[in-house]
Amino acid sequence: MQRTISCTCGKSRPPPTERCITAGGCSGAQFPQSSIWPFNRPRPAAIIRCPDSTNARHYSQRPFLLRIGTHTVDTRVVLAPMVGVTDHPYRQLCARLGTRLAIAEMVSADTRLWNTRKSRLRRTATASSGPRWVQIVGNDPAQMAGAARQQAELGAEIIDINMGCPAKNVYRRAAGSALLRDEPLVGAILAAVVSAVPELPVTLKIRTGWDRSMRNGVRIARIAEDCGIRALSVHGRTRADRFTGEAEYATIRDIVASVNMPVIANGDIDSGAKAAEVLRFTGAAAVMIGRAAQGKPWLCASVDGALRAEHLAQTPPRALLHRLMLEHLQALHDFYGEAQGVRTARKHVGWYLAEQPGARAFLGSFHALAGASEQLQALDEYFERTTEEGGMAA
Repeated sequence: MQRTISCTCGKSRPPPTERCITAGGCSGAQFPQSSIWPFNRPRPAAIIRCPDSTNARHYSQRPFLLRIGTHTVDTRVVLAPMVGVTDHPYRQLCARLGTRLAIAEMVSADTRLWNTRKSRLRRTATASSGPRWVQIVGNDPAQMAGAARQQAELGAEIIDINMGCPAKNVYRRAAGSALLRDEPLVGAILAAVVSAVPELPVTLKIRTGWDRSMRNGVRIARIAEDCGIRALSVHGRTRADRFTGEAEYATIRDIVASVNMPVIANGDIDSGAKAAEVLRFTGAAAVMIGRAAQGKPWLCASVDGALRAEHLAQTPPRALLHRLMLEHLQALHDFYGEAQGVRTARKHVGWYLAEQPGARAFLGSFHALAGASEQLQALDEYFERTTEEGGMAA
């Protein structure tokens, strides 16, 4: 039986290796080590073991470090930039739960948009143990260079270039993944950005190619290396695939073999076991987690722990989930203001509760709420009515 001691928040806790995250704050520890990655516990430089069903295969003895330029971070898991998802409140919560590396939402290189409220909010810095990594998107080399300089002046420590986004509003502007069919322009943009911020490492995010008949990811990767790109993230689908079908990792493996820089594998990675499988197959330096982290701010830390064979639970205890959601919603209301914060909170609550009992009926009424206090009260009432086992409380 695990030893517990009294915590300053009035609740019992295990020995002080983990920090309590009650809404009022607490310097003690509260949640069992098997529930979630401890916030401030030192991480050993351990060999990496495959967390499959037998936990027997020892698949790598590489140091558990990701190096990007002058930055070295003790992790092989990166939170992907996702517009409308990985905003400042979400990244802040992920960082508190143990995420070491996260890329901020992409910002446009178009100077006409730099001072909009949306762009200003996206530029908000997030306190974390890793370097401040920001992403820019555009199709004009001079504009992209200017955007990189602006981000450097605002405190960015790594600049990421988006050439992987398949969203129609980005693609129609001939940016993001649309650039993959114009390799000379890719080279011009990369060279311009690298030259604009020689003091910072520049990274690139791409897909495996334009479409299945033009998987030119290897050529793009070589262009990137020649231009001075310091790390490359690759999503295992083409631009034409968008998010349909399953990610393929053979092209990522070919890219890893073709360049001498860290390659980060992305696409359909939702567990420690899948991350280990992808790392083993591709030889990538790290994995990047995107959509699977929606509604799961603990996922990157959980996968990180699983890769270290620490067997952290994929889902936190229900009481902790309740507190995390309340904290997240309050942060959204504070960050965006009540009206936008309430609208933004709706999708996050939907993701959080996707696998929870009674969620469908609850969300129907929750999405109709227009006030911040109403949302918080409704969430409290939902958790009071439902039980851990999936039924309704008596």
